[in-house]
Amino acid sequence: MSFVSHLQCAKCGKSFERDLLWNLCAKCGKPLIVLYDLKKVKKSVRREEIAGREPNLWRYWELLPLQDQRNILCLGEGFTPLIHATRLGQSLGFSNLYIKDEGLNPTGSFKARGLAVAISRARELGVRDVSIPSTGNAAGALSAYAALGDLKAYVFMPRDTHKTFVIECIAYGAKVQLVDGLITDCGRVADQKLRKSGGFDMSTLKEPYRIEGKKTMGFELAEQMGWELPDVIIYPTGGGTGIVGMWKAFEELEVLDWIKSKKPRMVSVQANGCAPIVKAFNEGKEVAEPWLDTKTIAEGLKVPVAIGDFLILRTLRESRGTAIAVSDDELMDAIQLISRTEGIFACPEGAATLVAFKHLYKQGWIKSNEKVVLFNTASGLKYIHLWVRNP
Repeated sequence: MSFVSHLQCAKCGKSFERDLLWNLCAKCGKPLIVLYDLKKVKKSVRREEIAGREPNLWRYWELLPLQDQRNILCLGEGFTPLIHATRLGQSLGFSNLYIKDEGLNPTGSFKARGLAVAISRARELGVRDVSIPSTGNAAGALSAYAALGDLKAYVFMPRDTHKTFVIECIAYGAKVQLVDGLITDCGRVADQKLRKSGGFDMSTLKEPYRIEGKKTMGFELAEQMGWELPDVIIYPTGGGTGIVGMWKAFEELEVLDWIKSKKPRMVSVQANGCAPIVKAFNEGKEVAEPWLDTKTIAEGLKVPVAIGDFLILRTLRESRGTAIAVSDDELMDAIQLISRTEGIFACPEGAATLVAFKHLYKQGWIKSNEKVVLFNTASGLKYIHLWVRNP
């Protein structure tokens, strides 16, 4: 059975029935959030029971949106290692530094979490064709889970997307269309195609369930740290589903009384060449203006405007967190530092979190006695092209 009570618009609060297919709020066009009957969840399961379950994200199924567990599409996603980065920490004079390595997910990135749950739920609700605009990793994950679920996948990628990502999607059987411009341009073309074909839009925060998969990163952190949360989480932010999802997870765990510690300060990391959230945060705004000239090698951070910008900014402020932008040169150096001290080949977006940590620690915003978790969101093996250009 599902413990979902209903869906609710994150902006205007309008409620939506749980077992119908939805994209954005029909009233204001903003993202929908899945809400659970947490009182029933609390009566149904104790946190101690979780430990004996399969080591994937579906171990938290009472807090996930499927009606029937037989509809789960699983490639082993989730329950990635939380590594105490002792050698990296020693090199920085900091003892409580951790890395959550999402590069060990199926398809090599954290995108597997959101797409596993979203496609499982879409398929349960009768969807047969799915579509996504993407700069790389999300497209690969959607294509993989669509293949597993026997769904048709349509992918729209910027024309300059590296061939590694394009070939991955084609291998899974997706139909790929390359588009001139950025991911926002891909979204516009995808929307035009969807109006003709009637497929389902799986764009970031344009459907309710990717965030449910991403929030399991928060559940895992709590469980792996003995149901105590870290002081600070540093997370690379493009569309922002992960940072918003984890905050949702912490709020749910708090209601369930599964955590006692205070919630962490959330840090959003972007690139100097595309930092709409950082700019809006520093200016005290509730929404972000589109970034006009995007330039960064971190494709996952090349998102000039995020539909969930107000949710990201709300999370940062509610958590007493902050937002920071870093340079491409810094994050390339950080990839090598992580690799040579911890044996983790980080992606550029993941390495950006280390750069952010170094700045915030030097500024005194992070204290020496605090526990800090960095998120490496994908395997560096998917970004070999950066090393071909910059050996």
